[in-house]
Amino acid sequence: MKDYIRICDVEKYYGSGTNVTKAVDRVSFTVDQGEFVGVMGASGSGKTTLLNMLSTIDSVTAGHIYYGDMDITELSEERLADFRKDNLGFVFQEYNLLDTLTIEENIMLAMTIRRKERSTIQEETEKMLRLLGIEEVRGQFPYEVSGGQKQRCACARALINHPRLLLADEPTGALDSKASQTLLETFTEMNRKLSATIFMVTHDAFSASYCSRILFLKDGCIFHELVRGEQDRRRFLNQILDVLSLTGGELSDAR
Repeated sequence: MKDYIRICDVEKYYGSGTNVTKAVDRVSFTVDQGEFVGVMGASGSGKTTLLNMLSTIDSVTAGHIYYGDMDITELSEERLADFRKDNLGFVFQEYNLLDTLTIEENIMLAMTIRRKERSTIQEETEKMLRLLGIEEVRGQFPYEVSGGQKQRCACARALINHPRLLLADEPTGALDSKASQTLLETFTEMNRKLSATIFMVTHDAFSASYCSRILFLKDGCIFHELVRGEQDRRRFLNQILDVLSLTGGELSDAR
């Protein structure tokens, strides 16, 4: 299905009177079902603001955001909360796991809150533990496992209810290079095997090279777009670095 998500002339202002900052400036683009889209830009370019509006954490000042035929900018707070719960999954730099629950229980929690049947919860949790390679730590608590395992647990929790969109904000920011690579390969697997639609904000070119398409933001506007197509990741990484070097974006090392 094309145009799964449509962002139409979206603007976001902060402040009032003469002290107004335009964080996002008439941004328009679409996301297809099953796409893995990355957003890059220097600090202050508007990338996190854009993700926050897509995730309904923040509201638009002007413009519209459509999920299918639903305009989420027109929904009440109550309906937005239901929409968020039913359609979105989140993976952030901080894992936001509960230390009093095991890895398995943290994953189960997302379905328990939705009052799913116990057999369904167990079955889906088993599938996620297996898919993300964390079966062996299922009975351990978050403080007993590595950062990479915690982040994979966060991914499992985000995906267990089969969201329409997985939103990731700097998901590798707190990980070392090996754990980062494992997580990004996990995203790629989720995208390929589960047809998960992923929208990832990152400043890191290595992370972005796993995406199928990248939007580059500067001063709240999209100024460039790269599509990976059939080329290998190394060549795509070099293209990303070329764009960043021209725009003052933050460069990562080409791992």
